[in-house]
Amino acid sequence: MKITKLQLKAFKRFDDLTIDLGETPQKIIALVGPNGCGKSSIFDAFEARLKVFRNHGQEDVGFYSRAQYHEDENLRSDNYSHNQSIIITPEGITRKSFYIRTSYRFTSRINVTAIQAQQDVFSDRDPISSIELDCRLESNYRRLMGIAYEKFDIGDQTGKEVRQNLIGQANQILNKVLDVEISSLGSVLQNKGQLYFKKGNIKDFPYMNLSSGEKEVVDIIIDLIIKTEHYTETVFCIDEPELHLNTAIQRKLLIEIEKLIPDNCQLWIATHSIGFLRALQEELRDKAQILDFSEDDYFTGIKTIQPIKPTRKNWQRIFSTALEDLTGLIAPKRIIYCEGKDKPGSGGSEEGLDAQVYNNIFSEQYPDTLFVSSGGNTELDQRSDIALAILRKAFSNIEILVLKDRDLSSGKTATMKDRQNYLSNNKPNHRVLERFEIENYLFDKEVLKKYCESTSCSFDEAKYDEQIPDIINDNFKINLSKFITTDMDIYKKLEQCIFIATKKQ
Repeated sequence: MKITKLQLKAFKRFDDLTIDLGETPQKIIALVGPNGCGKSSIFDAFEARLKVFRNHGQEDVGFYSRAQYHEDENLRSDNYSHNQSIIITPEGITRKSFYIRTSYRFTSRINVTAIQAQQDVFSDRDPISSIELDCRLESNYRRLMGIAYEKFDIGDQTGKEVRQNLIGQANQILNKVLDVEISSLGSVLQNKGQLYFKKGNIKDFPYMNLSSGEKEVVDIIIDLIIKTEHYTETVFCIDEPELHLNTAIQRKLLIEIEKLIPDNCQLWIATHSIGFLRALQEELRDKAQILDFSEDDYFTGIKTIQPIKPTRKNWQRIFSTALEDLTGLIAPKRIIYCEGKDKPGSGGSEEGLDAQVYNNIFSEQYPDTLFVSSGGNTELDQRSDIALAILRKAFSNIEILVLKDRDLSSGKTATMKDRQNYLSNNKPNHRVLERFEIENYLFDKEVLKKYCESTSCSFDEAKYDEQIPDIINDNFKINLSKFITTDMDIYKKLEQCIFIATKKQ
């Protein structure tokens, strides 16, 4: 199952929120934003829709109903209904549709003293909301022991083989994420009813001696290994899976979680973790959609949130939300110096028009690239060499390129041979446009056609071909200047600025 749309009406603090993932939703849906922005409430909505399938309780209606707390007293008596307040597309919710882990996950120790029959996984007492404690590790341990005894009883494998097969998959993952692995399932009959681990030259130390972060990883991995076998066509939801974990482990963990989730399922995570965001930005980029709850107040009024585009600007905002100012963590991997105004604007903004244009064009496809204006031809050469020498000391893998227009000879048109000679005689990090300047790309027939379509204007292709016979070599600034005559208002305005004002001084 993969959700395409979710609408919440008068649910918790939301007036009317629609999450629209489009017709082809991705496997990973990441809810990002500061605390209190409504991320966990989304999972509460999924949990509420499972009410009819659960064999245990639910939160009071006051937990779900927005109307009960409305400032208009006349609206506080409105009846609440899960089906009316929570609309999920596609329809057809079953007991398998959602599997949810809350952010309150912590099992400090395991102490199983008796072997007993286990219910099927759909009968487990799962948490009924995001504020409940999620302590499923012990039941998962009991289930592992039950499987071990069952397989041993069948007699196809030795006890050692059974146990190694059960913990083998978990250890493959743990070795990639942590530096620990499961050494033993323990023995209930010997009063050792818990998991035991190996780390370095230490073997068979109990689960209770793991760190909080190690326990977090073990809990999630074992749970998903067991549950993904039974939960198919499912939306898996994990609220803040990064708890107690450092950044490097967070990143590795999300990559492994994604591998465990079947491709016909969906993984929804609520996070503001740096490590998770880095994995979503790079390794899992093509499998993820990100909903940024920091962009707006989605509680009030009728609102729709859609996945953001993976541009550099959007990533900067997301990382800034994660920890006040983390722009340094997304320092560009590539800086391209181009011609244009070299002085920054207010707040360090880019003032050079060429750089702004390039960043607009390439920001989505190349989010790790930043175009910077650095003056004219001479300044470009000087400043790029200085920047390369300095930045390489701080960032070993940064790439610096120099991009020039094809007006290399002080505004004169350079031939394609001149261009090739320049590239051959300069360092490999130099680039030269094939067309005269950036305007020659912006005025291309393909671009102008699309602009006309967006503004409902007609495009006269024959007239275009007449006026622009050579889109590669034309100097548009010189050519257009020839059409300004003394009878035009634009001529008089230029004259006023340049000559008349000077005469009055």
